[in-house]
Amino acid sequence: MYNTLKQECYEANIQLPDLNLVIFTFGNVSAVDREKGVFAIKPSGVPYSELKWEDIVIMDYDAKVIEGKMRPSSDTKTHALLYKTWDDIGGITHTHSTYAVAWAQAGMDIPIFGTTHADHTHQDIPCAPALSDEMIKGDYEYETGNQIFQVFEEKGLSHKEVEMVLLQNHGPFTWGKNAAKSVYNAAVLEEIARMAQLTLSINPDTLRLKETLRMKHFERKHGKNAYYGQGC
Repeated sequence: MYNTLKQECYEANIQLPDLNLVIFTFGNVSAVDREKGVFAIKPSGVPYSELKWEDIVIMDYDAKVIEGKMRPSSDTKTHALLYKTWDDIGGITHTHSTYAVAWAQAGMDIPIFGTTHADHTHQDIPCAPALSDEMIKGDYEYETGNQIFQVFEEKGLSHKEVEMVLLQNHGPFTWGKNAAKSVYNAAVLEEIARMAQLTLSINPDTLRLKETLRMKHFERKHGKNAYYGQGC
C-alpha cells in the first residue's frame, strides 16, 4: 500500500552520503502522501549503506507508526509537526552537514552575500534560538518544530520563500515540494553556509547583497515572470 512512498523516501535518504551531507547514521529524510495522510521516514540508527526501502517506516501526522518493524527516526515528531502545520510541503530533510552545523552552533543567521544565495531565497537563512530548559525537558522533538515556527513568525518569513532553517546548537532542517527537493535544498544550504564562511574569512566586513540584486535573482527564478530554465 505504501511501497511507492517508501521508495521515494529511500531514494532521497541514500543521496545524503553521496552529497557529503551526512556520515555514519547522521540525519534523515521523510516524504509525505497527502492523500493518505501519512509520511515515510528513515528508521533510527540504520547506516545508509545498510538501508533498504523495506526498512522505511510509515507514520501519521501525530507521529504514530502505521507500518514498519523498525523504530522511526528520533526526529520523527519534528517532521510530523511540520507536515501537520505546513500542509503544502512534501518532503523534509535533516542533516548534520559541517558548515550549516557550524553556523547553527554559533547561533547565527547566514547572511545573504551573493547571488547564489539569492537564487534560492532573498532572505538571510534564519537560526532559531536554543530551546528553553522546559522545552528540552518536555517533548523535545515536538518543541523543536515549534521553535522553527516561532523564528519564522518573529522574522516575518514565509516557509514557501525560505525552505531552510538552522536550529541553534543542533543543525539544519530543509523542506520542499517533495523529498528530492528537500534534499536539494539541504545541499544548497550547505554550500551557501560554506560560501558565507569563506567570504567572512576573506573580508569580515563584507556587506549583504543589495536589495535590487537579491530580488532580481530571486524573482527571475521564482517570480510570476520567472525566466530561468526551460519552463513547462
